[in-house]
Amino acid sequence: MTTRQMKLAAFCAAGPVSGHHGGWRYPGAVRDFTQAATYLETARLLEQGCFDLMFIADILAIPNRLDGSMDSQLRYGALGAMRLDPLIVLAMLAGVTRNLGLAATISTSYAEPFQLARQVASLDHLSAGRAAWNIVTSFQDAEARNFSPRDQLSHEARYDRADEFMDVVCKLWNSWADGAMTLDPAAPLFADPASVHPIDHHGAYFDVAGPMNVPRPPQGRPIFIQAGASERGRDFAAKWTDIVFVTHASLESGIAFYKDMKRRAASFGRDPAELVILPGIAPVMGETTEIATARKTLLDSLADPQAGLSTLAYHLDIDLAQFPQDEVLPAMDVPGVQGHYKEVAELTQKQGLSLAEVGRRYGSGSGRFVVGTADAIADRMEEWFTKGAADGFMIQPPYLQGGIELPVRLLVPELQKRGLFRSAYEGPMLRDQLGLPRPKGP
Repeated sequence: MTTRQMKLAAFCAAGPVSGHHGGWRYPGAVRDFTQAATYLETARLLEQGCFDLMFIADILAIPNRLDGSMDSQLRYGALGAMRLDPLIVLAMLAGVTRNLGLAATISTSYAEPFQLARQVASLDHLSAGRAAWNIVTSFQDAEARNFSPRDQLSHEARYDRADEFMDVVCKLWNSWADGAMTLDPAAPLFADPASVHPIDHHGAYFDVAGPMNVPRPPQGRPIFIQAGASERGRDFAAKWTDIVFVTHASLESGIAFYKDMKRRAASFGRDPAELVILPGIAPVMGETTEIATARKTLLDSLADPQAGLSTLAYHLDIDLAQFPQDEVLPAMDVPGVQGHYKEVAELTQKQGLSLAEVGRRYGSGSGRFVVGTADAIADRMEEWFTKGAADGFMIQPPYLQGGIELPVRLLVPELQKRGLFRSAYEGPMLRDQLGLPRPKGP
């Protein structure tokens, strides 16, 4: 038995793809992606399994990076074929859950600090302290074309804007002191004017007067999630975030990343234990190894290679149609998500995969899949956890609802039996589940 326990989050999408591009085609899979019942059932299962949070990824355009066309995305139901607004989905779920954390992806490239601070503070209040924000810096021209002005910022400028964005939203969340809303009808005193202050921020990207017109969130501020893997992205995560979501193709790269991020957190004056590293895995399990293997084989047969290649082209921000499909992925500088490139490049270098095979693998989860019985998958998770590659895991369900129901029914009890995961929630707020302190107020 160990006193240190894993954190478990679920990487979901308010649309067809989370852990596998063929998942929506799987026999018996849920396909009602515009219906409330789909997400209500997902949240119910996750809370039954004592998961820390439900994280809804997002994208602000239908990708067209492969050969300048949206065809493969729409035809095969790939990454960005459709997405509901995650904040609206999570606001609905706040009323039917009690402990499950609720995380939305929102881009600092196209949101405004006041708007975001107000929306996420509202979710934190309505959920009694369970809101989280996955911070992204959008980079795709297809996304830029949906907003004005449409000029895309450079990689460094995107992070400069994001750094200032974080400074502004934190000021706004602190513009109300704790207890400022007194609600004293006899005085009368609704809110203490001496406890609510403008922020008067004037920076390179934003001019925001403040204060916010929502009281300070129950958590002080929401939980921050980020997945940057570039040098600048790692520093940003080490400075600001509570949870780092990452994907690795090997245990060795996972250990190296874990050590690096904990070191960087300490360099920013933070307690490294307060930076939670969650590698993504997509477990395909069954009561026997044969059942799990058959499930994975069927899933893979339902994922078209062009869907995976289209999504990889979007993630890398490179038109992969320009390269020979029967040759290996070339070494390159990518303007997009460097973590995805490093993961795929590691696989390519080790196995000599052609670009077409890379597309097939990427559409079926790349190196993130673990296939087998709950006991075998728990073995792998325990190895990563005890060898210093993870503080827990971001579970990417390959299809709904079985990709969540099976981990809740089979995997979670196995982890609990080993003393690696909780059997009950520790407290009412997401910070309580994660073991993170509440930030001090003004």
